[in-house]
Amino acid sequence: MGFALEAAVHARRFDVALSMDDGETLAVLGANGAGKSTLLALAAGLLRADSGSAELDGRNLFGPRSFLPPHRRGVCLLPQEPLLFPHLSVLDNVAFAPRSAGESRAASRASALQWLAEVEASELADKRPGQLSGGQAHRVAVARALAARPSLLLLDEPLAAIDAAAAPGLRRMLRRVLAGRSAVIVTHDLLDALILADTVMVLQEGRVAEAGSTQSVLERPRSSFAAGLAGLNFVPGTSVPLGLVDAAGRRLEAVSETPLPAGVPAAAVFSPRAVSVFPAAPAGSPRNVLRVAVTDLEPHGEFVTVRAGHLSAEISTSAAAELDLVPGSEVWFTVKATAVTLFPL
Repeated sequence: MGFALEAAVHARRFDVALSMDDGETLAVLGANGAGKSTLLALAAGLLRADSGSAELDGRNLFGPRSFLPPHRRGVCLLPQEPLLFPHLSVLDNVAFAPRSAGESRAASRASALQWLAEVEASELADKRPGQLSGGQAHRVAVARALAARPSLLLLDEPLAAIDAAAAPGLRRMLRRVLAGRSAVIVTHDLLDALILADTVMVLQEGRVAEAGSTQSVLERPRSSFAAGLAGLNFVPGTSVPLGLVDAAGRRLEAVSETPLPAGVPAAAVFSPRAVSVFPAAPAGSPRNVLRVAVTDLEPHGEFVTVRAGHLSAEISTSAAAELDLVPGSEVWFTVKATAVTLFPL
């Protein structure tokens, strides 16, 4: 039946509603302070909402006159750090949940062995947490969470503390074990969202900025955070005929998927690769022309990303050399109207 939550926490300026189908994995993205940790705490029962309710598989987790304690929710929170019991073996760490639920020692250890095999960590059964690498400890933590047989698994930045060499293997493992399970993954990593999630929700200042399939959110972002993840320029403003006017009063002509009435909030989105850079304002051009100051230069291979505040252009290294760009240089960004897409906000 899935998971649904609608809750407000006034002190944190948090007011979010979401719903998930049974077996769906949702990636929650957002900048620091956007409300991601608050969402996990509400679902796990570690924080009480000022108003709202939540249901999991038809069971009420909390409401105006009810509050199910964390241990009765069927929800398991996997934090960034594994937090394994240091005095127990890996096997007994994973067996802890079924043993606490009343299973015999033999049955709980047999179950633990099955889950260790599921995360490809069977050979670690007799080790203590202090003997594990970071990647190994995370595999064991995932096995321990799954051994509790949660109806909803919450993962808080599951790969944030993992070194680059171990991350691909852990990501593949998570993709396999999460298949068909209801899960919420909080992450800053676009790759996690692409590989692990069915749907994406972007939080911004305690509100849902946008939500949908991973592909749709990244291809047509409606928030600056999602646009940044997708590597796109995002210019919010107010719609005018054939474009918008931003907060600085600059007009951008754009192509709109559907005609927008004048005066509504809108955003123009375009790729840095569609932007040309000139040392002086080009004359007689039908393109959008924006006067900017270079704030940073990021070389990568044969290209250089020229950043000017929240805007960026991607040009060849030879073009950057010819322009003699340095931070503080005043240049003109130009982009064709046909390369700019306008969305309502």
